[in-house]
Amino acid sequence: MARIFQAADVDRTVLDGKTIAVIGYGNQGRSQALNLRVSGRHVIVGNREDESWRKAREDGFETHPMDRAATLADIVMLLLPDEVAPPIFDELIRPNLVRGNALVMASGYNVTYNHVIAPADVDVVLVAPRMIGQGVFELASRNEGVPILVGVHQDATGKALAVALALADGIGGFLPHGVVVESSFNEETLVDLFTEHTWAGAFLYILDKAFRMLIEGGVSREVAILELYGSGEIGEIGRAMATDGLWRQLRLHSHTSQFGQLTHGADFVDRKVEALMRKAIAEIRSGAFDRRWTAEQARGLPLFRRLLDEVLSSPLSKAEDELYARLGRR
Repeated sequence: MARIFQAADVDRTVLDGKTIAVIGYGNQGRSQALNLRVSGRHVIVGNREDESWRKAREDGFETHPMDRAATLADIVMLLLPDEVAPPIFDELIRPNLVRGNALVMASGYNVTYNHVIAPADVDVVLVAPRMIGQGVFELASRNEGVPILVGVHQDATGKALAVALALADGIGGFLPHGVVVESSFNEETLVDLFTEHTWAGAFLYILDKAFRMLIEGGVSREVAILELYGSGEIGEIGRAMATDGLWRQLRLHSHTSQFGQLTHGADFVDRKVEALMRKAIAEIRSGAFDRRWTAEQARGLPLFRRLLDEVLSSPLSKAEDELYARLGRR
């Protein structure tokens, strides 16, 4: 079983007197920086001079170019998108790391596939909130915690885990309803990509197909969208899953709904679906997906852009734009 840490496991003194540089002031970077500052830590921001730079300044952070921030920091939190981080790390961050520093990642991807390789005398740790950036900040502002995975890839100082736990504490992992669970870079990469390559992506395409089927069945576009997801009920069900459990949340539905879900849902999970899930795991572990994604980036993202353009110009997207404009959501 995974180790679940308690607040008593945290040694907050390991961050005393330390400068923490948040590299990348996006959704995660901003939320984690704000939470760490509220917890009493000295946080600076490293970013290019753009809107995020200006936002960091407005939020009151000492803001520097990324290389300068890395030079000033004891702990560097690399919170850039996976595809952006490696060249920036190699050019601006790695040359400015010194013995005893800690490199902190919120995603396992680049370490798992060796796109980011830190010096041997630097700690490399994972502190990965399982929550979108905005949620990390908003929950903490209400004194509510977030689930966080922590792991150690490289323990140069003997204090790598202690640093990871103290950062998780500062972000909000030990607040009420939060949880901090031991993991690893490889495990975080597997579960993250597995979600994206299986049920999450399938869910979107199933909803798109369901929209088309309902329209064929004579349902109006507006009613179809609201029923499938536009009402926001999916979000409420997701929250119920998080609090009550995957199956126990069924009790919040009518008996008719429960019976329908229980008698029809399993039909959509056959051996073909299981085979696709196993294939996804195999491609993640072998690095096949990483090689395909890396090659796609090198080509300038033609497949990515074509697929995205296709779904954003689909009948569902067009109907959604019209409905959401009428509802004031656009």
